Amino acid sequence: MTRRIALVTLVVDDYDEAIRFYTEALGFRLAEDTPRPDGSRWVVVEPGAPAAGTALLLARAKDETQRARIGDQTGGRVGFFLYTDDFARDHARMRAAGVTFLEEPRHEPYGSVAVFQDLYGNRWDLLQPAE
Repeated sequence: MTRRIALVTLVVDDYDEAIRFYTEALGFRLAEDTPRPDGSRWVVVEPGAPAAGTALLLARAKDETQRARIGDQTGGRVGFFLYTDDFARDHARMRAAGVTFLEEPRHEPYGSVAVFQDLYGNRWDLLQPAE
């Protein structure tokens, strides 16, 4: 049996706002946007080709407890890692799209990296692993 983590839930404030950020600013692909009977939506975005890896399930907060976690789902740590095969290309494109980077690019033994924030303040690494 082949196993993998297929989806990671990211709590968001608004579906359409989150879709715009992830597709336009980060260049993700909208894989699914299906209404559910309870008024919520099943919204999946993925950074690469279909079924190429883990995708994000964008889940609108349902109550104040969930709303309080928006943007701080990992306690202020980098919680998400967006791998790329061309750091300079993606860094430049994301900056041009208004993505907030919290540091200048670094070149570490493990690769080229820079921390950025998503629409809600969650911290991400843009990372091109060393060969």
